[in-house]
Amino acid sequence: MFDRKARFEALARGYSSELYRFAYWLCRDRFTAEDLVQETYTRAWSSLSELRDEHAAKSWLYTILRREHARLYERKRLTVVDDMDLDSIVDERLGSVSDALEMRQALHTLPLSYREPLLLQVMGGFTCDEIAEMMQLNVGAVMTRLSRARLALRKRNAGAAAREATA
Repeated sequence: MFDRKARFEALARGYSSELYRFAYWLCRDRFTAEDLVQETYTRAWSSLSELRDEHAAKSWLYTILRREHARLYERKRLTVVDDMDLDSIVDERLGSVSDALEMRQALHTLPLSYREPLLLQVMGGFTCDEIAEMMQLNVGAVMTRLSRARLALRKRNAGAAAREATA
């Protein structure tokens, strides 16, 4: 039992900050991110015996975290307001002066199917093969999504630079 506990504690210490950063990028809420990481570790503890290769621990934990994040929205009901004028909605994220905030905004304009593999590669340091395995896609699909995500970010940045040049 002690060996299992020590193994798990080493795993938790090694990846907690990375998992938290990824969870925060997924949900953009500190408390939800903390809950996601906690739930990830709870599930990891209960299925620790399934982890055969220590080198696969990082992708295993990221996969658990992704699934926990998806579970948040499985039963969530969205409220719909029929008489809302969509043109009157103001995106409060726009108008940032910081490059880091602008990049975050740009990332969050990407569809989740493009954003998620990009974050796994950039923040998680995963290869296309590892991302494909985690997302249950083929490698070609991952590479296409990464390419499209980067292209969308380049177009957005080029459009912003053009608007600044004319202003």
